[in-house]
Amino acid sequence: MPAFTLPESGPTAPEKSRISLRSALLWTGVALLGAVAWGVLALARGEKISAVWLVVAALGSYAIAYRFYARFIARRVLRPDDRRATPAERLEDGVDFQPTDRRVLLGHHFAAIAGAGPLVGPVLAAQMGYLPGTLWIVAGVIFAGAVQDMVVLFLSMRRDGKSLGQMARDEIGRAGGAAALVAVFAIMIILLGVLALVVVNALAHSPWGTFSVAMTIPIALFMGFWMHRVRPGRVVETSLIGVALLLLAIVGGGWVQNSSLAGTFTLSPTTLVFCLIGYGFVASVLPVWMLLAPRDYLSTFMKIGTIALLAVGVIVAAPVLRADAVSDFATSGAGPVFAGALFPFLFITIACGALSGFHALVSSGTTPKLIQKESQVRLIGYGAMLMESFVAIMALIAAATLEPGLYYAMNAPAGLLGATAESASHAVAGLGFTITPDQLTQAAKAVEEHTLIARSGGAPTLAVGMSEIFSGVFGGAAMKAFWYHFAIMFEALFILTTVDAGTRVGRFMLQDMLGNVWKPIGRVNWKPGIWLCSGLVVAAWGYFLYTGATDPLGGINQLFPLFGIANQLLAAIALAVCTTVLVKSGRLRWAWVTGVPLAWVTAITFTAGWQKVFSADPKIGFFAQRAHYADALDAGQILAPAKTTADMHTVVTNSTVDGVLIALFLLLVAVVIGNAAVVCVRAIRSATPLPTTEAPYVESRIDAPGDPVEPLAGARS
Repeated sequence: MPAFTLPESGPTAPEKSRISLRSALLWTGVALLGAVAWGVLALARGEKISAVWLVVAALGSYAIAYRFYARFIARRVLRPDDRRATPAERLEDGVDFQPTDRRVLLGHHFAAIAGAGPLVGPVLAAQMGYLPGTLWIVAGVIFAGAVQDMVVLFLSMRRDGKSLGQMARDEIGRAGGAAALVAVFAIMIILLGVLALVVVNALAHSPWGTFSVAMTIPIALFMGFWMHRVRPGRVVETSLIGVALLLLAIVGGGWVQNSSLAGTFTLSPTTLVFCLIGYGFVASVLPVWMLLAPRDYLSTFMKIGTIALLAVGVIVAAPVLRADAVSDFATSGAGPVFAGALFPFLFITIACGALSGFHALVSSGTTPKLIQKESQVRLIGYGAMLMESFVAIMALIAAATLEPGLYYAMNAPAGLLGATAESASHAVAGLGFTITPDQLTQAAKAVEEHTLIARSGGAPTLAVGMSEIFSGVFGGAAMKAFWYHFAIMFEALFILTTVDAGTRVGRFMLQDMLGNVWKPIGRVNWKPGIWLCSGLVVAAWGYFLYTGATDPLGGINQLFPLFGIANQLLAAIALAVCTTVLVKSGRLRWAWVTGVPLAWVTAITFTAGWQKVFSADPKIGFFAQRAHYADALDAGQILAPAKTTADMHTVVTNSTVDGVLIALFLLLVAVVIGNAAVVCVRAIRSATPLPTTEAPYVESRIDAPGDPVEPLAGARS
């Protein structure tokens, strides 16, 4: 059967030609418009340009990539078959395996992968200018990030929804598989702890944010029961009701903040930690249709709606990019926001939005257990990642349109800026930028904050940038404070959906791991195994989260510096698994699709890891930092961020632990890649394809729409 056939009732030959010509003209126009936008961005020197060009360049590139490159991968490399039953159909249990409408699943998948990364990473990377970050975000997602997500999703779907670590063990071998299982699970706990800490910091003492986010839980439960019990299959109807209730929750949050109920929803970081731990456990054990999928789907309306509104604001207000195209910090590596040269640290700082290993966990976690038809991997895997990349572009725009003086006053470390507006102004001047103490004070007053000095981490900067753009179109300067606090709440909601989905994925992963030792635990429908593994996962990241919330230098704060490299090491493992399976299944000619991104991410992560272990610069190398603080401790000195001698000892310990862990992770990933290379060579030399763990073919009995562009391939592969 050919890969592409027209229906019998299709148009006549002249009509086909006319439609083909129209399509050719349309895509030529899109390509030319995108090329012009890229030309403006690349060639502009010395003058300020509009942020609109960034939006046009990104959207044009995404459209071309989805229509042509993603379609090429689906047709030539993966060859999905909609006549083949997916795990959601074959293994349906009403808890983890459930055929889910592609629109709801797209929302769930997008919400699960889109966490802190696409919001925070680009903001921090704006230190190096807007052009390097833009190029990596767009090119990275097209050729690496979206490819990884789609291919991992397809491979996991063909293997009964197995986790990334288990697929590595099954396809690469015991040595590489064991290394992958340990590395993937350990890194995932770190990622979940970091993401949860961002949520805690965003919601602490914020009744508006806490109320609005909390209300999404009963709304999601209502949507789940409405769509599956009361009005089955009524997705549009349920969506309209859910969005209306969500808007009421957001407006209600503003009312709560100024009412007598504010105290009830003003929670301390410690209280929020226990709330998150409890919620993570419940979301992991309840049937996926009841809470997780509808809540993530609901959150997607908030996420996409806000980003779309931000894009409209950029197009209408046309703010200029005040950051340099390429800053001096890109080559010197001496930036105040983070240390290190453009290569490799830009590609570590910007992960989600371009290429993120965490996505591979979701693509081999909840999503492959819910997908209805194989051809939907293009929409859900590739399409959702393009959506997240656009979020990253909008975050970069929000940061790049701020005055550079304000950007560095917010993101430089407190030890450099000092505690007053005067000291911060003087420090920023030393970096080559200008902002007066009065301007700093007024900027904080405009968003109703006590101070914006040293509000590092990216989230406050993004909120200020969003408030600037929104207020320029909706409400003027008087609305800046409203938009700022709205953005903070939006960021918390954005990230929380990654924590709950990640916990469930962690449970799947732990069940796969322990199932290698005792089979019953590996059964995803065995209730004791579900409860035990869910409890262990939330206990693991919950411990680090609690310690981090109570100790500024402890718990997850100790492991935070590992976040970027650890996340990209996960991507290396995922791409190694993908490349190995392609080679083993007789698709060597297409192995470059994942092999080239694998070579790139391996180069950047191992270069960054090497520098983190062996660099003599204490701002970069963990062991150099340990020696620097140890020497200062011996000399009786106290260095920031430490405030006491005990803090100095903690920093020395943290640096040692981080250095050892990053070296261990590099070793484990090297074992995985090395083992994968051996398997690939063996497969190339073998006269027949090596066996894989792909599930047997079973005819599908459900009728559901597949890819809206790509017809049924019809190949059993």
